[in-house]
Amino acid sequence: MYQLEITDDHSERALRQFCESFEANAAAREFAMDLVAGVLRRRDEIDRLIGDACEHWRIERLSRIDLNVIRIAVHEMTEAPALPVEIAVNEAIEIARRFGTVESATFVNGVLDQVATQLGLKRDRDAKVPEEE
Repeated sequence: MYQLEITDDHSERALRQFCESFEANAAAREFAMDLVAGVLRRRDEIDRLIGDACEHWRIERLSRIDLNVIRIAVHEMTEAPALPVEIAVNEAIEIARRFGTVESATFVNGVLDQVATQLGLKRDRDAKVPEEE
């Protein structure tokens, strides 16, 4: 997602070239392709949800990494078969922690919590950002 965002090349060819650059089994590649295709297909809808959840932040000002992590999680939480909110959020937090800034995990958690709340999705209201191991 980050590469597609930076290069502005959303073609299937670009995604396939990226996938071929890394070792992965066929199932993992297919999962990744489906996930990216789903996010791209729903990008306007997903971005509206994120924009509504980001108080005092325009989507253009968000870190490209944080934004794409949030996009993927929103897609996973809202597209059938939807992941449970807690799983989608926890995975997003871990990815943000690994690839984002020091503040990314907390920011991603807050935005996804707001999206889940706005959509009426169940989430443990006492959930905290998981501690770094």
